[in-house]
Amino acid sequence: MNAANTAHLLVVDDDPALRMMLRGVLELHDYRVSEAESRNAALSLLTEQSDIAVVILDLGLPPHAHAITEGIATLQEIQAAILPVKVIVLTGQDQEAAALAAIREGAFDFLAKPASAEAILRAVKRAELFLQKERELGEQGITRIAINAQISDGLKGVRGDAEERLVRQILKETGFNVNQSAKRLGVKRENIYYFLKKFGIERDA
Repeated sequence: MNAANTAHLLVVDDDPALRMMLRGVLELHDYRVSEAESRNAALSLLTEQSDIAVVILDLGLPPHAHAITEGIATLQEIQAAILPVKVIVLTGQDQEAAALAAIREGAFDFLAKPASAEAILRAVKRAELFLQKERELGEQGITRIAINAQISDGLKGVRGDAEERLVRQILKETGFNVNQSAKRLGVKRENIYYFLKKFGIERDA
């Protein structure tokens, strides 16, 4: 096995034949692959298996297999949970609408079906590279956060969203350790408790 390619990937698609094809291509290149056929199954696997690095997500999932709503909802939940994964959207739905919605919700990349094995592998390698560089930044004390800003809400709304996202992410990265989180954010412990109350953050969140 090529030691350079041992990342754990998750393929989320309700078509078992397509999942089998993707699994075969990825395993041929020494990736470890898990499969899910629905949003709930995908989120359960992501919760149980913290080493999953890249998700290949079809937007047309049951019970709305002919629309993008279920796939987008899956993407939203992944982003809300601040999971350290990159999501590559692979879909045969309305490409322009799907691409816009996927990018808005934090997708790393977008591929239209039918995508070639080469295109999928290139996207996975790009996602791995970005994850590696983000980890290196984390070791330097730099945390990358992503937010969607509604310009009409003004700067105050943007600052609030960014502040909450940063606090949640630091708490998650420190395993909800208040002392470490305060140190990383450069604030007092009391400030962390203030943020917990302000944003309604609970330990299980």
